[in-house]
Amino acid sequence: MVNAGDMNGSGNLMDFLDEPFPDVGTYEDFHTIDWLREKSRDTDRHRKITSKSKESIWEFIKSLLDAWSGWVVMLLIGLLAGTLAGVIDLAVDWMTDLKEGVCLSAFWYSHEQCCWTSNETTFDDRDKCPLWQKWSELLVSQSEGASAYILNYFLYIMWALCFAFLAVSLVRVFAPYACGSGIPEIKTILSGFIIRGYLGKWTLLIKTVTLVLVVSSGLSLGKEGPLVHVACCCGNFFSSLFSKYSKNEGKRREVLSAAAAAGVSVAFGAPIGGVLFSLEEVSYYFPLKTLWRSFFAALVAAFTLRSINPFGNSRLVLFYVEYHTPWYMAELFPFILLGVFGGLWGTLFIRCNIAWCRRRKTTRLGKYPVLEVIVITAITAIIAYPNPYTRRSTSELISELFNDCGALESSQLCDYINDPNMTRPVDDIPDRPAGPGVYTAMWQLALALVFKIVITIFTFGMKIPSGLFIPSMAVGAMAGRMVGIGVEQLAYHHHDWIIFKNWCRPGADCVTPGLYAMVGAAACLGGVTRMTVSLVVIMFELTGGLEYIVPLMAAAVTSKWVADAFGKEGIYEAHIHLNGYPFLDVKDEFTHRTLATDVMRPRRGEAPLSVLTQDSMTVEDVETLIKETDYNGFPVVVSKDSERLIGFAQRRELILAIKNARQRQDGVVSNSIVYFTEDPPELPPNSPHPLKLRRILNLSPFTVTDHTPMETVVDIFRKLGLRQCLVTRSGRLLGIITKKDVLRHMAQMANQDPESIMFN
Repeated sequence: MVNAGDMNGSGNLMDFLDEPFPDVGTYEDFHTIDWLREKSRDTDRHRKITSKSKESIWEFIKSLLDAWSGWVVMLLIGLLAGTLAGVIDLAVDWMTDLKEGVCLSAFWYSHEQCCWTSNETTFDDRDKCPLWQKWSELLVSQSEGASAYILNYFLYIMWALCFAFLAVSLVRVFAPYACGSGIPEIKTILSGFIIRGYLGKWTLLIKTVTLVLVVSSGLSLGKEGPLVHVACCCGNFFSSLFSKYSKNEGKRREVLSAAAAAGVSVAFGAPIGGVLFSLEEVSYYFPLKTLWRSFFAALVAAFTLRSINPFGNSRLVLFYVEYHTPWYMAELFPFILLGVFGGLWGTLFIRCNIAWCRRRKTTRLGKYPVLEVIVITAITAIIAYPNPYTRRSTSELISELFNDCGALESSQLCDYINDPNMTRPVDDIPDRPAGPGVYTAMWQLALALVFKIVITIFTFGMKIPSGLFIPSMAVGAMAGRMVGIGVEQLAYHHHDWIIFKNWCRPGADCVTPGLYAMVGAAACLGGVTRMTVSLVVIMFELTGGLEYIVPLMAAAVTSKWVADAFGKEGIYEAHIHLNGYPFLDVKDEFTHRTLATDVMRPRRGEAPLSVLTQDSMTVEDVETLIKETDYNGFPVVVSKDSERLIGFAQRRELILAIKNARQRQDGVVSNSIVYFTEDPPELPPNSPHPLKLRRILNLSPFTVTDHTPMETVVDIFRKLGLRQCLVTRSGRLLGIITKKDVLRHMAQMANQDPESIMFN
């Protein structure tokens, strides 16, 4: 990429390092970066710092600071991401409870905190304390009866609408990029695409505030995906403080990969899972150095969150569980069935959600984002309130579904008929027949499951921050708990069946329904996102269930196989294609037998390729070419007759170089000759001063021959992160292939409309 030669020789691409003019080497909005060039610039910068460090102590200290700047950025990202996650958790806890009542001693206390501080709370009535009052008690002094229920119902809906309206208004007015999950865009940005403002300070502020509002409103969405976006905003902010990262888009993306790991670390309290998530799911370029830094950022973020202790249980998450029973081989069958359910649910969700989002994009529905949010929130609140499993926050619901039924549990799910003669230790309660509370809970869970499946399809993709991890886990956890209770009752009533005989004796604690909920949650999340390794690690870090890795792996792999049978795309890839982002997925295989000549521009019948000549065009000719075309760059040839390739010049740098020369260099006028050679051409006397632009010329652009298979070209674009590639035959320029040409061709080969996938 970089031509050899001393730094003063104008043949070097990186001459700008000596005296760069402003904005050189930067990219315009919605353009793709050139990874090779960014790597080359960083290598040059590093070489320069290393050679200077031997000159003086001060330069040596500066080189040490430069080497340490990466770790400092990681430390700052971890601290800020952990703090924001802790604040979001505390605020969500308080505002979710605010929909139902208020604490009289201190209005900023959540229900749980309020009753902690009360001296009048008893163990049996631990959810009731005089200091916490429902709105009906406070306003009409009634806690029971139809009027109290209707008032609480009405205020629940009003608070939900208020939170949702405030959130969508803030997003719409201050930061339109703060909507959605953010992960599809983060994946696209990490692959080298520029979306200015997507990781800006306003987006960070508004996304943090609105995330609290939308999760508190009770909508079927989570905060985990958006927390990755929040952490990446922190990463972008801190990388802009260090020139090593702010001036190099390739290096900046290494920081953003590590920030994504920190985001998952605080979202799930899973530092190792966060690193694996960044590696498996979002990162495009992930060198070993980034792996270590991601690990450090995730560690600092998790440590910060643990210091804040938002859940008051000295854990990083709300879902921490401890099971006392091992799993048995016979249980693998229901675990695999849950995997099949997860794969089917993932496929159903992706297809329905993408169809709805496409409808939103192409019809008048998309013109009324505020109304859409208000309507969905109203429907959610009206249907959710009567059912206790949909009324509470989704995180609390998952926590209850994961829980094992101990002797002290007061949940309806634990309303079993106890044997009065039972004298067993508290943590080893044998399987018992289900009581009326369990049957009621099963009906309510079945209704909640159908409601969650339907409402999540319409909620994900609205113009508010919306994560998908928690709703997907809730769907799986509800299905899993119901299957778990079914297996438990089957084992209790039919323990003489051959499948139960060997491991489930009467009076033993055989089946743990909470484990089935955990496996179901992993299966559904895997079906939607197509994660495998990182998913299993996140799940066991999330729950502390290290012993249950095999059931989780079985469910995750099964859900991926089943979902992949219907379509290879996960939800994030589907949204990337829906929005037409130029993303070349590493997982996609290109198996068609086409050649570079079939894809390159210009095609037969099209105008010839716009090129620059090495020493025969004037400044005015170059400016006219730039005005009349919108290409990102131009090949430079010896002459239009010979078309022998010399190099490639970027459009943006041509504009900046000519503008700079007109301002600073005397004698440069419209009819000055522009030359890209080492020595100026021979000019007649009295000719205006020529303009030398060799310094902005890339002398080693990536080239392929016209008979190169497209399979190889696609691989080159993926692995080297190219923006464009020139096609030659025996040194003569024939055409050019850009990243968008490759994407169009791949869409065409897959029988899709090639223009529909382009970013608008």
